[in-house]
Amino acid sequence: MFGKISVKGEDQCPLYKFLTSYPDGDVAGEVVWNFQKYLVGRDGKIIAKFHPKTMPDSEEVTKAIEKAIAEPRPPVGG
Repeated sequence: MFGKISVKGEDQCPLYKFLTSYPDGDVAGEVVWNFQKYLVGRDGKIIAKFHPKTMPDSEEVTKAIEKAIAEPRPPVGG
């Protein structure tokens, strides 16, 4: 963590513009509260979004990360 950024509004950080406007409705949408978590795949696509109260070491998060790691790497330059 480096400092406070805007996750909503006119001065929204570009990362959160991407995360909250992602075409997949299951992972897009406004940030609910601090500590909302996103899992982004090696290909740059959002795989999952986790509620702020979901602990980072929860089984749900761990399984999603393990599944993402098991996916084949995308081709270089593709």
